[in-house]
Parts: sequence; C-alpha cells; structure tokens
Amino acid sequence: MNDYLSGLARMADQIGRNFATRPADEAVAGIAEHLERFWDPSMRRDLADAAAAGRVNVSAVVGKALESLS
Repeated sequence: MNDYLSGLARMADQIGRNFATRPADEAVAGIAEHLERFWDPSMRRDLADAAAAGRVNVSAVVGKALESLS
C-alpha cells in the first residue's frame, strides 16, 4: 500500500471515529456527507477503489459510507 492511500484510509477512519457514538445509519450518512463536502472527488474515488479492491483497510462504517457514494 502506498503512503497516499494509507493516508486517505487513516483520515477516513479518523472521520469515522468522530461518528462512533451515533447509530450506524447516521454514522454512515455523516461520514459520506463529510467526504462529499470536504474531500476532492479524486480522493474519494481513489480510496473507494482501493478499499473495494482490498488494497487498503478501512473500518466497516467507513466502507459503507464509501459504498454509498458510488
């Protein structure tokens, strides 16, 4: 895994931890909204593609948020 992708995964998981106290569906929606508002589309796409291909590991809730953006 390269530094760029591991950095994206780390940042996304940090965002996910900020939503940890919310119900799962709210957390997924909140993470997805944050990624849409503050991340460049290429960053979202790169992380989603890498997570789907198993090249990076993200938390389950972040994975669901990425899937919801597709």
